[in-house]
This record gives sequence, C-alpha cells and structure tokens, in this order.
Amino acid sequence: MKKMLIIIVILAVILISMIIYKNMAIGSKNNINIQEISNIEESISKIYLWKELTTEALPEFDNINNATDLWVWEVVKKNIEKFEVSYEEIEQKSKELFGQNFSKEFPRSGNQSFEYKEDNIYLATEVVLNQLEDDFIISNIDKRQEEYEIEIIEYLEDYSNEDKIIIRNLQNEEIGQVNINDSETNIQEIVKKNVSRFNKKKLYFKRKDNNLTIQKVEKIQE
Repeated sequence: MKKMLIIIVILAVILISMIIYKNMAIGSKNNINIQEISNIEESISKIYLWKELTTEALPEFDNINNATDLWVWEVVKKNIEKFEVSYEEIEQKSKELFGQNFSKEFPRSGNQSFEYKEDNIYLATEVVLNQLEDDFIISNIDKRQEEYEIEIIEYLEDYSNEDKIIIRNLQNEEIGQVNINDSETNIQEIVKKNVSRFNKKKLYFKRKDNNLTIQKVEKIQE
C-alpha cells in the first residue's frame, strides 16, 4: 500500500513538472496556478486546428463573430464526437465553445463542415490531414481578473520520416530534428532555443462560470 502511494505521488510530481516545463516560465506575479495553466492549455487545444485545413490553425480576428466561417465550424466539428448531429446540437456546441455573445448562425442548408442529410440531421464531413501536426507552446500568461492574455509559439511536427520527427516553423523551414522515440519535451526544447524563428500569437480569453472562451487573436510582430 505504501509503495503504491509513493508511486502515485511520484507520478503526480512528474505530471506537474511536465506542465510547468511545457508552458515555459510563466511569471509568478500573475498568481496563476497549475490548474489554471492546464485549463488554458485545454481551451486552446479545443480551438487549435490544422494549417492545411483552415489555412491557419488559429487565425487572427478582433471579435469571435468576425472569425472565418470555415475555421469556426471546423472547431465545432472537432469538438462534437458524433458523425450524425442535429442543428440544435451544432448551435449549442458553438455557444459552449465561443460564449453567449457568439452570433453566427449555422446555415440550415449545411456547409463544408456539416452536410445536410434529412429531418434536421447533418453529417460531419471527413477530415483528411497530411503528416504535419500543428502544435503550440504557451510562453506567457497575463491575468486580469476574469480575463487572460496568452502568448503562444506555433510550430509543426513533421512525421513524414518513420525514424525521426522534423520540427518546422509555419513557413515550413526545418528548425531541428528528434528521434521518433524522443519525448515531447525534446521537441519543445528545440522550439524554445529557436524562438525567433517561429510565429507567435496573443490570445484573449474570458472566463465565466469556470468556462474559458476565446475573444480575440492577434499576431505578435517582431
């Protein structure tokens, strides 16, 4: 029993250390705890898509209602774990992801993300991806009451070679390589050492009832 407890404690320490490491050095002046960081990362992951599908994994917009339709409904599709879905479920999920101020209406006739079938039922369209996986690292978080300003670094993991992973920036330039069996930490270390060669964005989130919703995304100019 004692051995099991020790193992659980060790695993918990490792998990917390990984979260801290992955998200780099977030200033303690912000009073942001590990749970908040985890929630923020999960919220970004929900809306972070694929460059080849929507041109940008996370496009710029000054208001969620000005975000591109393709990106918006692909985000909704990503977060609905069903192939067949009703109009009401699509609308409900969009409000859950983007907040009650989200005013885009899903077209009754369907679109690229959901094809109309019959009797208020829509079919999620197939997502075909290449061997480049879009990813990000959180580099900084500023907290102001119920709002967060989050800076991320964007990069690509290229799995086209069976023996290694190539780390690329969004311009498809090779920045480094790791062995296919290396951990995510090795990849993040390469990104951190070459920060100036990667695209960066600032994300604005608002929290309400323990739910984080994206408000705005802007590029960080060097």
